[in-house]
Amino acid sequence: MTDWITMQEIDEAVAFIHSRTAQRPRVGIILGSGLGGLADVIAEADIIPTAEIPHWPASTVQGHAGRLVIGRLEGQTVLVLQGRSHYYEGYSMQQVTLPVRVMQRLGIETLVVTNAAGAVHPDFEPGDVMLITDHIALIGMAGLNPLRGPNLSEFGERFPDMSQAYDRQWQAVARQVAQEQGIVLREGVYVCLAGPSFETPADLRFLRAIGADAVGMSTVPEVIVARHGRTRVLGLSGISNKANLNGDAETTHEEVLAAGQVLVPKMTAIVRGFLRQMA
Repeated sequence: MTDWITMQEIDEAVAFIHSRTAQRPRVGIILGSGLGGLADVIAEADIIPTAEIPHWPASTVQGHAGRLVIGRLEGQTVLVLQGRSHYYEGYSMQQVTLPVRVMQRLGIETLVVTNAAGAVHPDFEPGDVMLITDHIALIGMAGLNPLRGPNLSEFGERFPDMSQAYDRQWQAVARQVAQEQGIVLREGVYVCLAGPSFETPADLRFLRAIGADAVGMSTVPEVIVARHGRTRVLGLSGISNKANLNGDAETTHEEVLAAGQVLVPKMTAIVRGFLRQMA
């Protein structure tokens, strides 16, 4: 596979998925590290290992199962991506975002992106859920934009607007659901770095100074591609570790996965309530 994803490659993946399920999802959900348990509540599920899908990037990270789960949840037909791939695994940005292109060709109109993120805001605690209200595409500013290369005009224009990357109506629904469920919902700006190393205390102080509240290694490229194709986006970050602004604690991937055990019930409640409101 080249760096540039072609319409033929996208449509070959779409055709394979159509051959494995008769269901036609309208909502896509991407699950981050440690959050794969949300897929367990899908009813009438058709499960497709992503390793079998043509051109699909394989996830090599612990906590990412590598499956598509297509079925019914709260009155909606959904496609759940249980495990994403990342730029740091060696893929190009277009390979990383191929799943979003496939979702768009499948007819998905709303994308729910979730991730495990490190706190940058000093008041955020492990186990908190943060509604993503905006992002800083630091990885894109450095040249790693998933829209680099030939524009796929079938999806959108060359220079897509990003002033409302995260759908304001869907944010209002998520706030309402969290309030009804008694879940404290933080709000803030997510920043994406390339990874895979965690941030130094100086990195975190810099990110805080430029307006970031949480930091991770995913999501932003997916959202850019989603918005290029005019897919509506709801973003949720599960805070997995406390901001280490002074360098007095160690951050590990095991910590991220452990936080997922606390976050899955909260994320599940918010996503299920969101889908009910959509219906």
